[in-house]
Amino acid sequence: MQHRVAVLAMDDFATLDLGVPGQVFWATGGDEPLYEVVTCTPDGRPVWSRAGYSVLPDHDLGVLATADTVVVPGIHSGTPLTDGTVSAPVRAALRRAAERSRIISICTGAFVLAAAGLLDGRPATTHWRNADQFRALFPRVRLDPDVLFIDDGDILTSAGVSAGIDLCLHVIRRDHGSEVANRTARRCVTPPFREGGQAQYIERPLPDPSGTTTAPTRAWMLEHLQEPVDLAALAEHARMSVRTFTRRFREETGLSPARWLTRQRVEHARHLLETTGLPVDVIARRAGFGTAVSLRQHLHAAVGVSPLAYRQTFRHAGRLTEDAAPR
Repeated sequence: MQHRVAVLAMDDFATLDLGVPGQVFWATGGDEPLYEVVTCTPDGRPVWSRAGYSVLPDHDLGVLATADTVVVPGIHSGTPLTDGTVSAPVRAALRRAAERSRIISICTGAFVLAAAGLLDGRPATTHWRNADQFRALFPRVRLDPDVLFIDDGDILTSAGVSAGIDLCLHVIRRDHGSEVANRTARRCVTPPFREGGQAQYIERPLPDPSGTTTAPTRAWMLEHLQEPVDLAALAEHARMSVRTFTRRFREETGLSPARWLTRQRVEHARHLLETTGLPVDVIARRAGFGTAVSLRQHLHAAVGVSPLAYRQTFRHAGRLTEDAAPR
């Protein structure tokens, strides 16, 4: 059976936020998606946007009781943002849904979850511009406005706009593995993976007049993950000094070259663990970690489990590729 995702739209909704769940979750399977997406409003009536149009839903709050996942998109105004409250029917419906469903917010949708009392004592994020406002209204929430999204198990929150796409892809990855998530990202023409802990907002100076960028070197790094590289060699590839390369790399990615490379290697190792039966030491070499011990340390730091435990979580019949019947 398809996993049902119910999207709760409210007045003055953020237009892109509202469209993200339907587009991303639908793209998991083309004509036969893995998710069914339905949309509701508090009373089943249309809700308006400041983009000059309204949305007429097919459902009211009753549909939340049938959902496996509930998504609350961002809003630009309303009582959750002004006095930290929601209507009694919305509060009750969300609290009932939280007893049986996964709950997700995009951008200022976190205000709605917090107003319903679902985030008290829990970590959460929202758009960085609304952080001070959020803290003043909901001091009991452990707000972290510096990240793209936070996965706290049954409740997940994300920052603004594109971070909602990142979170939906993360959920798909969690449900079905990186192969499905990466395929979905390709269909949506969006990057397949941005780690939730990545910074929301990176100050970028004006582009260099020469148009010089580290992008070609990053692409080269991805093609040579299993090879040892040092900073001097990367700078030489980019035709920059080490100092200029390091500065520009951080400006463009928010990370140092070493941290960025480690994250890409971890992601490649995760993909191989999910989709092949290669031995862990082989995966460690292919991902550029050299030894199984090094892979184990980095994977545990990233996701909190060992390679074998991670593989066991994602292994399903028929998912392994030929290149790798276990040896």
